[in-house]
Amino acid sequence: MKRFLIINPFGIGDVLFTTPLLKNIRDAFPGCFIGYWCNQRVEPLLKHNRCIDRVFALSRGDIKKIYGKSKLKGMAESLKLFCALKKAKFDISFDFSLDHRYTFITKLISVKERIGYDYKGRGRFLTKKVELSGYNQKHVIEYYLDLLKFVGIKASARTMELDLSEDQFRKAGKIISALSPQAGERIVGIAPGAGASWGKDAYLKHWPAGNYAELADRLSLELGLKVLVLADQSEKMIADNLAAAMKSTPLNLAGKTSLEELIGVIANLDLLITNDGGPLHIAVALGKKTLSFFGPVDPLVYGPFPADPRKHRVLSVQRECSPCYRNFRLDPCVNQRQCLEGITTQMAFDAVKNLLFNE
Repeated sequence: MKRFLIINPFGIGDVLFTTPLLKNIRDAFPGCFIGYWCNQRVEPLLKHNRCIDRVFALSRGDIKKIYGKSKLKGMAESLKLFCALKKAKFDISFDFSLDHRYTFITKLISVKERIGYDYKGRGRFLTKKVELSGYNQKHVIEYYLDLLKFVGIKASARTMELDLSEDQFRKAGKIISALSPQAGERIVGIAPGAGASWGKDAYLKHWPAGNYAELADRLSLELGLKVLVLADQSEKMIADNLAAAMKSTPLNLAGKTSLEELIGVIANLDLLITNDGGPLHIAVALGKKTLSFFGPVDPLVYGPFPADPRKHRVLSVQRECSPCYRNFRLDPCVNQRQCLEGITTQMAFDAVKNLLFNE
């Protein structure tokens, strides 16, 4: 019985991008044990995943935050994690951290096969690796699946998976009931933030809030759609400004849902409209229809996967500098975000009509 450890300390999208790999491993080795080492924030994405036996939710970033408050507690949590990983006796790791420190720990706990990408020489503790300068020309999911060759698996499962409990779905339904939807009415979610992993540069991925407000009004007043606004606490101001600019009244859930509740809410939608970021990939993994706006990032690499125009529409205005995010680096914007500013509300409105009413 093989024991696999998947390592991905990044955000929502990156973690969901690994779920096809999990499914392929589970299908190829039905009796195997699969552990997943992630950060604390994304744990709700994995806690109900049927392919995972145990989640280790504590990344280097999490430990640094704990150390900042208490060095003693930081040391205790680090030791606790190390002992738990060692006790699990993993045979094989797939390390997507692009950080030699994670692989060094797997070496210390005697993981014999350590598989991953070697980015800028950071894969020195990997036993099987592929050199990488960045993700280009194909989706990140395809890059992740390529590593399965090292354990003799030919990928067949290629779609993301996100499982949630019946209780989670039911609680989200109660939240949405505040919209008072009638039978047959369509519910559209709008997430005007997203891109939290970019920190202070996240705004570069945002379609203008005024455009979102205008679009939301048209969807409500012209198409009779029920509209709700989604955002976490850090993006609450963006969502509140959008809601305040609307003529109609949406259900504003900004700052009112945990990640686990957000997953349930999105599962109850007919369509999610959002920027390039975590909520988009949650919706895709749940099989929901999406309209997304892409600016500096290449949708071929980080967009909905598989790219099915019947379910997912990506809007972006390509410029000579597009995409300006390459090889994990963001070039300075020289065109005043024309890739996003050039997307009109009419373009978005037509895309929504096509997705919802031309089925």
